[in-house]
Amino acid sequence: MELAAERQRNVAEPRRGAGGPAARPERSGVELAAERQRNVAEPRRGAGGPADTKMFDKFKDECGVFGIFGHPEAANLTYLGLYALQHRGQESAGIASADGHKMRVSRTMGHVADAFTGNVLEGLPGHLAIGHTRYSTAGESRLENAQPMLIDCTHGQIAIAHNGNIVNARELRDELVRNGSIFQTTSDTEVALHLYARSRAVSVEEALIESVAQLSGAFSFAFLTKNRLIAARDPHGFRPLALGKLGDAWIVCSETCALDLIGATYVRDVAPGEVLIISDGGLRSAHPFPSAPLAHCVFEHVYFARPDSYVFGRSVNEVRTSLGRHLARESAVPADVVVPIPDSGVCAAIGYAEEAKLPLQMGLIRNHYIGRTFIQPQQSIRHFSVRVKLNPVRSILEGKRVILLDDSIVRGTTSRKIVRMVRAAGAREVHLRISCPPTISPCFYGVDTPSRTELIAATHTAEEIRKYTEADSLSYLSLEGLKAAVGSEQGSYCTSCYTGIYPVAFPRDEQAYLQLALKAVD
Repeated sequence: MELAAERQRNVAEPRRGAGGPAARPERSGVELAAERQRNVAEPRRGAGGPADTKMFDKFKDECGVFGIFGHPEAANLTYLGLYALQHRGQESAGIASADGHKMRVSRTMGHVADAFTGNVLEGLPGHLAIGHTRYSTAGESRLENAQPMLIDCTHGQIAIAHNGNIVNARELRDELVRNGSIFQTTSDTEVALHLYARSRAVSVEEALIESVAQLSGAFSFAFLTKNRLIAARDPHGFRPLALGKLGDAWIVCSETCALDLIGATYVRDVAPGEVLIISDGGLRSAHPFPSAPLAHCVFEHVYFARPDSYVFGRSVNEVRTSLGRHLARESAVPADVVVPIPDSGVCAAIGYAEEAKLPLQMGLIRNHYIGRTFIQPQQSIRHFSVRVKLNPVRSILEGKRVILLDDSIVRGTTSRKIVRMVRAAGAREVHLRISCPPTISPCFYGVDTPSRTELIAATHTAEEIRKYTEADSLSYLSLEGLKAAVGSEQGSYCTSCYTGIYPVAFPRDEQAYLQLALKAVD
C-alpha cells in the first residue's frame, strides 16, 4: 500500500555528502523510501559497525568522548570508558595517551573491543588519556577522519576528541585555507586544531581558549596535551559532558554509564560554555563565551543516551518511562498488550503499560549477535531485513490487540515492515505509538539525520503515515507532552528536529555547509 498523494514542498536542500551537490533531481520521500525498500537487506558498507543502518530506520548515533587524568592505567580505563560509550558511535575508535613527555595515539575503523588488544594498550603508556568512538556527522567515514586527532605545532603536541557539529566550520575553513592552512581530513573537528596552531597566544591554555571561542554550534571537546586534560562545552550545552572522579584521578565523558563501568563517581556536568583545565595543579575553569540560552538536545533522552545514564542532570530511564506515561494519557486505545520495539522502545513501553494498566510483553525478540556483514539468501524471504534483527513471538501476539511502541519514525519503511510482521504473527489489531513528536527537520548539531525530503513526517500527515505503515491507528507524543516528560524549562532543550526552529543559525549557504558538515546517508 503506497502513501496517499505526495504533497510537494519547496525545499532547497541538497543531497548530503562530502562531494558536490546531487547530480540528479531531488527525490520525494516516497521515492527514497521505495528505493530503500529494494535495498534494505544490504549492510552498511565501510562503517565498520553493525549492519543496522540499512536494516533499521533510525537516526545515527553521534560520537562518544572520554578522558582521564592522573591514573597509571589511563589507556586501559579509557578503553573501558569507550566500551561503555560504544552505542554513540561504531565507525571508528581511538585513544591518545600522554606520560608527561610524549604523546601517542592509536586509531582504527571498527568497534572498541576489536580495535584495542592488550598489545595495543601496552603501547599507550601514561597517566592521562582521551578516547573517542565515532559515527561521522561531519566528514566521510575513513580512517583519516577518526579521532582523537593528534598534531604537533608551535604550542606543542595536542590531541582532540569531539562530539557535536561546528556550524561555522565552512567559513572558518575557507578563511584558514586562504591563509595557507592545509587540511588533512574532511572533518569539521580539524578546524579547531588549525585555529589552535595559528594562535599567537603565549600559553597552551590561552591558545586553546582563544581557538574554541571562535567556534559556533554544538561541541563537547576533550583535549589532551603532554600534561593536561582539557574539556570544553559549547555555551548552549547541546551535547552532554560529565565530570567524574576515581580516587585521585579526574574523568570527563559523554555519559555517566562510562563512570559506572570503571567504578568512578559522578561529580557534576561540565557547564555549558565552560573550558575546564585539569592539571597537576588541580582544576581551573574559564568561561570565554558570552551567555547563551540553554539548548540541550532532547533526542539524547528520546533515543541516543543509554537508559542507565544521567544526562543533563536527569535519569534517561526515568525520562523515557515518563514519555510513555504521557503518551498513554494522550492516545489511549482499547488493547490487550503493549509490545516495545527493542531496544529503544522498552522504557517508554513500560511507562505506557503502567499508565494504561495493560500488560507489557516482549512480543518481539531482538537478535543481538548479528555480525558486521551477513549473507542474504538468494531466494527472497518476506521481511528478511527486519527478521534478521527482530522475530515476533506468536504466542504473545496471536489474536491480540497490540500497542506497538517505538521511539521515533524516520522514513517509515521499517515501521511498515514491523507492523506487517506483527500482523502476520496473528495480531488482530496493531496500534503504533511513538514516544516523541513527528520529526520534520534535519539536525545541524551533531546528529546524522536524513534530509528533510526523506523525513516522512515532513511531507505527510499522520493519517497518511498510518496508511503507509498499515497500522490500525498511529499516534505521536505531542511536543507539550515531550517537554513535560523531560522537565523542560522554557527554552532549555533544543527541539529543532520537531519544530524546524534552530537555536543557532547555520550558514544561509546551506548547500556549501552541508557538503562539509553532513555525511552521506547512502
